[in-house]
Amino acid sequence: MYQPKIETMDREPLRQLQLKRLQKTLEVVYEKVPFYRLAFDTFHVKPEDIRSLEDIQKLPFTKKSDLRNNYPFGLFAVDRKDIVRIHGSSGTKGKPTVVGYTKQDITNWSEMVARAIVTAGGRSGDIFHNAYGYGLFTGGLGVHYGAERLGVTVVPISGGNTPRQITILEDFQPRGIAGTPSYVLNIAETMEAMGKDPRSSSLEYGIFGAEPWSDEMRDKLEEKLALKAVDIYGLSEVMGPGVAIECIEEQDGLHVAEDHFYVEVIDPNSLEPLPLGETGELVFTSLTKEAFPVIRYRTGDIGYLYPEPCGCGRTHVRMSRIKGRIDDMVIVRGVNVFPSEIESVILRHPDLTPYYQVHVDRVGTLDEITVLAEVSDALMRNAGGFDLDSPHFHRVKHEITHELHNALLISTKVRLCEPNSLPRSEGKAVRVVDNRHLYPSSERKTPVK
Repeated sequence: MYQPKIETMDREPLRQLQLKRLQKTLEVVYEKVPFYRLAFDTFHVKPEDIRSLEDIQKLPFTKKSDLRNNYPFGLFAVDRKDIVRIHGSSGTKGKPTVVGYTKQDITNWSEMVARAIVTAGGRSGDIFHNAYGYGLFTGGLGVHYGAERLGVTVVPISGGNTPRQITILEDFQPRGIAGTPSYVLNIAETMEAMGKDPRSSSLEYGIFGAEPWSDEMRDKLEEKLALKAVDIYGLSEVMGPGVAIECIEEQDGLHVAEDHFYVEVIDPNSLEPLPLGETGELVFTSLTKEAFPVIRYRTGDIGYLYPEPCGCGRTHVRMSRIKGRIDDMVIVRGVNVFPSEIESVILRHPDLTPYYQVHVDRVGTLDEITVLAEVSDALMRNAGGFDLDSPHFHRVKHEITHELHNALLISTKVRLCEPNSLPRSEGKAVRVVDNRHLYPSSERKTPVK
């Protein structure tokens, strides 16, 4: 099996390798990137002051706003002629974040993703159905090059055109699939609507990411498609997919590619480092990136690092699955609420589909959450149609309201919706609709009944 020795290296030699690569990276960014030179000087720190991995705490953080403020190429550490590829974000919240790659960066990235696919259960010779989007988004091409590096046959189908996806799955008989969990679930449910059994497909493993997803979503995917579902992590600012991935043996925590990245967890308020096992904001420092190195990049993703080794034998530290993003976190009456916590409740209920949205509104001076959830066809049949006044609907609404209160420790509104009325995703699912900007603080919104 393809498994480099680096994945089982003893911790102390691995830490020495990390330190050596970190010191080299710091020398490069201080010399080549004006932003980092100024940031280091402001903090009165020089690359030679970093003599241990713990000394990384002396360095300043990098934030997404820093990337936007240096748009497009201000953070590149090599001449533009050495850049062989550029990726970027959608730019929906302002200027997009732009990242660049040298030829060696692409080689390293492909190697990481190849390792990740093996960790997820893939092997050379597989046919691999890649339903991640291609383009500026790193998912499609990132997974594609890693799969080719491993020696699998890649089907670069990208997202969308779900009936065609189903035809290709049936005809090509892939062993592995990659995509966002919400979209692959959409594929499975479309197959069922067409009278096909998704469990009869050739798929044995699925690599899912690009959006936070719950254990209940994993259960749903594995139940519908009869495969092993593993979580992959990455973001364009750090590299792309392959920064970390779950192993198929344990499916419990994502192994970080520590030979390429140093990971920390900090308190997002105090910015102080947190010990292993405590939940906070994930921070990554790249150790081998040439074109676009990042130092203590605040990801906005919430998780923790496992204190104990994994039973699969890999020695790289594991991070938890992403609980949510600080951007998606809603603070209601002093309580932090993540969409993944709501997803866990929705997916456990037999009378609801896996599709939901969280609407956030301002009611007076307070924020209010309304959870939109689709009822199942079975509930419709039992109730004789979509009848919000029927005892069946009252029961479901009461149960969901009660379970959400227990999970979130705050009250939420619940609105039951007809089957197939909420949007289906062909990429990243839109879970949170924030309407607070529509209502001035002096204007009271009529609560949802």
